[in-house]
Amino acid sequence: MKTLFLIAALALGTVTANAQETCETPKVKAGDILKIAAPAHSSYDHINFPKSNFIIKRGGIANYRALINQEIKVTEVTIENGCISKVDVALANGKKFFNTVKTVSVDFKEALAAKEITLK
Repeated sequence: MKTLFLIAALALGTVTANAQETCETPKVKAGDILKIAAPAHSSYDHINFPKSNFIIKRGGIANYRALINQEIKVTEVTIENGCISKVDVALANGKKFFNTVKTVSVDFKEALAAKEITLK
């Protein structure tokens, strides 16, 4: 009987230990300044810019190279399961992205890992 309780306790202990997820992303809050880096590929994968045809329809210019080394300001932080999942950002100088979009969302953890954004 004691061995049954011991096995059950060990099983529950391993399940709860595996269920806890640690968050290893840096803490950011609204108002923090980040910097856009050059994309690893031809486009940004984790910064959710609108498609080029939507930018052109609104009268903007879809020039992604002009964004490299631009400072961006965090406007809103979305937290899921205790970790930062998405961050809404705007240009720090107050202008719009591509002269059409005020804010864009960023998959924070993935963008940091892919070095699409850097902490300032």
